[in-house]
Amino acid sequence: MTKSTVSNDKFVIERTYNIPVAQVYQAWADPRLKARWFAGSIEALGDTYTLDFRVGGHETNRGGPPGGPIYAYDSEFRDIVTEQRIIYTYEMFAEDDRISVSVATVEFHAEGASTRLVLTEQSVFLDGLDNSGQREGGTKHLLDSLASFLETDAT
Repeated sequence: MTKSTVSNDKFVIERTYNIPVAQVYQAWADPRLKARWFAGSIEALGDTYTLDFRVGGHETNRGGPPGGPIYAYDSEFRDIVTEQRIIYTYEMFAEDDRISVSVATVEFHAEGASTRLVLTEQSVFLDGLDNSGQREGGTKHLLDSLASFLETDAT
C-alpha cells in the first residue's frame, strides 16, 4: 500500500505596481493580456490555455518541458468583484497525479495612481509531489512577469 501524505500551507505576497487598478485588474481578466504576462503570448500557451473570466468560469493550462512531465492547471472562479478582488480554486496535476488543491484570493487596492496587489494562497500539497516553497516561488515569478508586462506593454 502506498502511503498518502498531506501538507497544508498558506502564503501572502504583496506587490505595488505604478499602474492604476483598472489596468492591473484587466491584465488578470483579459485572456490575451493574461497570456502575455503568464507565458509571453497567447501563441506560447497554444490551444491548451483557456480563460473564461466570470464567476463559475474556468482557466486551464497544460504543458511542460520537452520530455515531460506534463503539468495541468484547472481553476474555477468563485468570486469576482471588478477591480477589487478575484477568488479562485484550482488543482494542479503532474501527468495523472493530483499534486495540490488551492484557494487563492487576489485583492486590488488603489494607492493614488498605483495598485497594491495582495495575493493570498492556501494550499493542500499531496503525497510530497509539490510544496509551498515551490508554489510561492513560482507565484512570485509570475507576479514579477506581471510587473514587467505592466511597465513595458500595458502602458
